[in-house]
Amino acid sequence: MQRAYERVGQAAGLMGADGSWRSTIFEEISALANQQGALNLGQGFPDTDGPAVMLDAAAEAMRTGVNQYATIAGLPVLREAIAQHQQRFYNLELNPETQVLVTAGASEALASSIGALVEPGEEVILFEPYYDLYPAAAALAGAQIKTVPLLPPTFTPDLEALEDAFSERTRLIVVNDPHNPTGTVFSRPVLEKIVGLARQHDALILADQVYEHLYYPGVDFTPIQVVPGAAERTLAVSAISKTHSLTGWRVGWVTGPAHLLEAVRPVKGYFSHSAAAPLQVAAATGVALGDDFYRGFRDNYTAQRDLLIAGLAGSPWQMMEPSGTFFAIADVSQVLEAKSFADAEELCAALPQLAGVALIPLTAFVTEGFRPQVASYVRFAFCKKPEVLREAVSRLLAFTAH
Repeated sequence: MQRAYERVGQAAGLMGADGSWRSTIFEEISALANQQGALNLGQGFPDTDGPAVMLDAAAEAMRTGVNQYATIAGLPVLREAIAQHQQRFYNLELNPETQVLVTAGASEALASSIGALVEPGEEVILFEPYYDLYPAAAALAGAQIKTVPLLPPTFTPDLEALEDAFSERTRLIVVNDPHNPTGTVFSRPVLEKIVGLARQHDALILADQVYEHLYYPGVDFTPIQVVPGAAERTLAVSAISKTHSLTGWRVGWVTGPAHLLEAVRPVKGYFSHSAAAPLQVAAATGVALGDDFYRGFRDNYTAQRDLLIAGLAGSPWQMMEPSGTFFAIADVSQVLEAKSFADAEELCAALPQLAGVALIPLTAFVTEGFRPQVASYVRFAFCKKPEVLREAVSRLLAFTAH
């Protein structure tokens, strides 16, 4: 019988056929960036701190004795803030006692939900490209993974493939919206199709919404749990990591029907017991911030997105304007041809040294069978200061000009 760590390694693309292990592409590219002094537009973490009011709230909580274990479910002040957030933005009424569970980041929320709700041999549907935690968590649960492609150049779902992916063994579909790594925001008809198929096959929906507040002007983001027929079968995951620029705090949550969270809670409890107590207090402060904060957050990232897209317009770096997240995809086929690289993976391995910029190949987010269709695409993370983005643009243009 295959061991759990082998299933995870193979699902995440970290274990070769000979049993050897390698680091994730994010670790490898970030290490190259550090070695070469390159600007890291590969890994998705902001280079600025979160709101000062949250930092002050964390310090005050530590000074006033909030330094021991929180409850497994999370501190009441944060659970209440999350419930109010869902009411405020989505008109969803949640009981903070039974329908909100605080986790050690969104990663724990996702992994514990899959671990609690999926049995060995059941099927989990993923859209690819995908965040690499999903197949690893599904493999750890002993699930079979089915993928549905987001087809370039628009990276919208193939609805026929989506319908074909469902079967009598489907237990769960993971919906990351807004979508990392492509920046896609799913349309209402796509969401309704997902919900309809989930209902037809009595499957659950796991909604990864960590970029829920990061969608751009003219884009309509609808959380899937508000689509009719979805609420009773959907667990929604989010965190302060992206919205509040505090990825290192590891405070997230999962919300949804009480009977589903009842199953997730003990699994999550044995993973970490609880997220850091003083940071939960500060997270409650952040989640409750006013409209000016959320509007400013979106405005700042709109400006950073536009800076990157406009800076590389008309160049061999063929940028695609994302609808959400702080990631953008580029077709680099012209760069590959001009510089004689075989694919984007080979290009990204060389860029830190040759151009002083680190990017991630899109092949890092797909199964082997989908690699040829995205072999010429890279992902930019524009969650960096404007001056960093301007310098990165300058370096990339200089690289392709010679």
